[in-house]
Amino acid sequence: MILVASIDQPPEVVAFIREALGLSPEARSDDIGTLYQAMELELPLQPDIVFKDGERLYFVEVKSNVTSIDTIARMQLLRELWHRREPDRSAVELVLATRTIRPREEQLARELGIRVIKLPRTLGPALQSEFKPSKSKITSEKSWKIVSRLLKEKCTSIRQLALQEDVSYGWAHKTINVLMSQGIAKKNDSYVQISDVKKLLNGIAWERPMKNLNVAEIPISFSDSIPAARDITSMLSDQNVSFAFTGYTAGGLYTGYAVRQDAVYLYLDKKHLDLFREIFSEPGRSSIRAWIYAPDRDVFTDTRQKEGITVVSPAQTLLDLAGFGYSVMDLTRAMVDMYDTL
Repeated sequence: MILVASIDQPPEVVAFIREALGLSPEARSDDIGTLYQAMELELPLQPDIVFKDGERLYFVEVKSNVTSIDTIARMQLLRELWHRREPDRSAVELVLATRTIRPREEQLARELGIRVIKLPRTLGPALQSEFKPSKSKITSEKSWKIVSRLLKEKCTSIRQLALQEDVSYGWAHKTINVLMSQGIAKKNDSYVQISDVKKLLNGIAWERPMKNLNVAEIPISFSDSIPAARDITSMLSDQNVSFAFTGYTAGGLYTGYAVRQDAVYLYLDKKHLDLFREIFSEPGRSSIRAWIYAPDRDVFTDTRQKEGITVVSPAQTLLDLAGFGYSVMDLTRAMVDMYDTL
């Protein structure tokens, strides 16, 4: 059986690549997030198309033009992460499908074992563009205030975004320009709105993967995540320790989605790790695990109480969920869908 998963690529482009790879035309479309989730992957990177033919996977990047090594470097990183995290999974072949590519980049791709497919310029509409990292990060503290407010308001002016979040107009304008340059937002007269949520979430996963903030994974003496989070909230509050739950824990409480019962996720300053271990750690038992993250910004001021549990704000929860990548995409999209009501 051949499985195809693609991200908004024209069907004629998918068919051309499939034929160029010599695969069967018998294939069904699926969502890459679902494919990653089925394989229990937590990779922050995503190809544009995935073909699965027997035991072999084809990760395909589709670009209009390749004029730098950025795309090739990202593909190589994806393969390296795959082999490190999933050594027993299916073999992976990298494929770069593009209309034009500079000779230097084409030679480098072939040296790295990346198959290059030349797409006809007349094939399909404009190809989907990649998320291109900018010097101005959309996940920085001030920029995320603007982005998350735009998600909440859906359609508003840059001036209103600046006023509502107490951010300078210049910074708000710069942030919106970055979103527009990435194809994430669009402007109609004086109003702006998010036009591509999937690309936004992909950009967040690129810029701020939560694994980079993870400082500890501690087995704790609880059997269920919600009672654990409730007791941790009570006991750390008694110790006057700053903390807040995030990720699956906060996202499940905000959206009503089922919460993972085998783990809790929370922010905690590194200086409190020894105290946390002293109070809650119980190695050697079959227990749930606490994933601890060191905050890279103020996450403790705007916390909320949900069912007796201290959680980060909806804006912070959404940012963090996106940073977990495709393993939690369904919950992230649910958070986006109801974000204006939170």
